[in-house]
Amino acid sequence: MEKVMMAVEQVGDDLAVVSQAFDRLRAAARQDAFPPADRRRGWLTALERALVRRQDALVQAVDADFGGRLAHETLFAEIFVSLEGLRHARRHLAGWMKPRRRSVPLTLGPGRAWVQPQPVGVVGVIAPWNYPLFLALGPLTGALAAGNRVLLKPSELTPRTTTLIADIVAEAVPGDVAAVVSGGPEVGAHFGRLPFDHILFTGSTRVGRMVMKAAAENLTPVTLELGGKSPALVLPDADLASAATDIAYGKFTNAGQTCVAPDYALVPRSRVQDFVTALAQAVPGYFPADGGASAMSAIFGGAGRARMAALVAEARGRGAEVRELGPPVPGLDIGPAVVLDPPEDITLQREEIFGPVLPIVPYDDVGQALDYVRDRPRPLAFYLFGRDRALIDRALKTTAAGGVVVNDTLIHVAVEDLPFGGIGPSGMGRYHGRDGFDTFSHLKAVFDRKGPRLDRLARPPLKPLHRWLTKLLIGG
Repeated sequence: MEKVMMAVEQVGDDLAVVSQAFDRLRAAARQDAFPPADRRRGWLTALERALVRRQDALVQAVDADFGGRLAHETLFAEIFVSLEGLRHARRHLAGWMKPRRRSVPLTLGPGRAWVQPQPVGVVGVIAPWNYPLFLALGPLTGALAAGNRVLLKPSELTPRTTTLIADIVAEAVPGDVAAVVSGGPEVGAHFGRLPFDHILFTGSTRVGRMVMKAAAENLTPVTLELGGKSPALVLPDADLASAATDIAYGKFTNAGQTCVAPDYALVPRSRVQDFVTALAQAVPGYFPADGGASAMSAIFGGAGRARMAALVAEARGRGAEVRELGPPVPGLDIGPAVVLDPPEDITLQREEIFGPVLPIVPYDDVGQALDYVRDRPRPLAFYLFGRDRALIDRALKTTAAGGVVVNDTLIHVAVEDLPFGGIGPSGMGRYHGRDGFDTFSHLKAVFDRKGPRLDRLARPPLKPLHRWLTKLLIGG
């Protein structure tokens, strides 16, 4: 542990260490361009075992970095889903690696065609602070399953967790397979300028643009997992109690600091008060009062707490009704809250909230609600609550979002066989499961020519047979 801590701290002071780690990984990727399946499975198995062994230490580290993180949230939303990803990849890896046969038209035969998945080389992963373990190990899993080398940069804002991640990676895989580096904005900028073969970034849209701009200098492909304002649409026939229970869980888990948390709820105008009542009944079940505060994870950092206070103060100052659903959240003067019918131009409605406040926007008909979603930047997630399949299908077909969940929240992220990714301002590209394997692979097209070579009859010099074959192939 001490060696890992020293290495991680040193990187923050010396950009050369990052470059040296990259060069080491690049050399290894060139020397061993296609690691066999058993070796890749060995990497994944070793990571799984190291993660299981250190689960208690990870819970404590995340809790300390956050200044208060519920243990069960780290166990389920970080450790369990990370383990599921590792196990899923290990089980399916051999099948993903197989050549994928493609058809050859009769006019271009005889021959065989297939797609050969091949490691791209060295993958850079930049992970954020809000789910520091899962959003680091998820991309790492996909990149290693695809046979790549990986340089991983967890957030410098979670130093204890970053140190443990570095320790786990160093214990599980050789240093020429994966390495962990850390540091602030200067290191991040340097990291983004390295000639990776692929970069996956999770974080804000603003920083995502910076990463993409830096990667463009090397024509490095990027996968950007960003965020945005993910809506929850409560349809007229929805079971309000059930919808409120699921929206409360999705919104207030990790104190709302989740990229796929519901960022606002669209509710039929006639049912808004009943919906708020149902939320007020659901929240204490998940986050009961504990010593005068809600038993909820803390808002991360002084800047995050100041921002949340400012968002709520602005809403109140503009005349919006802020209704608290419980005692104060740790680090804040307010409890988990809803904001009823907020003005459209306040910050709560313009920026991703990343906190335990849920704006509720009333609507008069479903068409109006769908227009509201379509008129705004495409979100990372969209949550639909209702029983009318025609309305659900209409919403699915006429709106765009990175992922959709019907009658629940968040859970799609844990379904490893579903791709995870955004669209437009909420990101580009996807990973998890086979989709992650493919993202971090070059799907190389291969055509194997067989005889007899009848195609040569259609080649110049021009002869009557050549003109006849051309007419036959083109028509007219």
